[in-house]
Amino acid sequence: MGFRSLMFRGWYWYVNKVDKNADILFMNYGYHDDKESIELKEIDEPNRYSVQLYHRLVKTVEIKGKSIIEIGCGRGGGLDYVARTFKPATALGIDLDKIAAKFGNKHYKVEGLKFEQGDAQSLNVPACSMDVVLNVESSHRYPDMDRFLSEVNRILKPGGYFLITDFRYKEEMDEFKTQIAKLNYKCFDEQLINENVIRSLELDTPRRENLVKKLTPRFLHKTALNFSGAIGSETFEQIKNGDYIYFVYCFQKPE
Repeated sequence: MGFRSLMFRGWYWYVNKVDKNADILFMNYGYHDDKESIELKEIDEPNRYSVQLYHRLVKTVEIKGKSIIEIGCGRGGGLDYVARTFKPATALGIDLDKIAAKFGNKHYKVEGLKFEQGDAQSLNVPACSMDVVLNVESSHRYPDMDRFLSEVNRILKPGGYFLITDFRYKEEMDEFKTQIAKLNYKCFDEQLINENVIRSLELDTPRRENLVKKLTPRFLHKTALNFSGAIGSETFEQIKNGDYIYFVYCFQKPE
């Protein structure tokens, strides 16, 4: 596992340990389109930009009544929003951190929604059991992307959907596309969303800065602001200048 992956995992572990009041329900960089605004419930409004990333990913697929799974669900806010808004029959969240899974089962109360601890590269999920697989800003941390994609293919029903949004260093994109191509899935939605992510971070930086001040000691502020993607951080600049390529890809498995 590379240094970057260890750093991200360490930060997620830290948040799951210190956030006792459920201040952080999402851990993605968000999405915003100035030309399109979605109407949100009051409960979702504080996390508008992170919610919009999930909405952007799933909006083109019929989810109502389906069996869905989010691999790498983090604190569970995104899957909770999808379950409440798009009404799948069942929604399973899988995360490597058992504290995150425990938090999800305690905090969210939606019929058919549950969370489990698990490894994205070795899932305890039956073959051909899922209609939709979601993966949001998580796969960049996996040691073996090919194993993860093999698991996606195993658990997804014929005709099912694999919806992924994440980022890679610019020089890693060719390898990523080669790995994805091995699935031989049909790509029906593709977008590079750096500009939308940057707009989200610009609008959401005050909230992120407040959370960093609330949840981390002063000596960790710079590191935490970088992980949060706040304006002026190294992460913000990497997304803005294209060192990181942030993408949405939506695929359908052959029948």
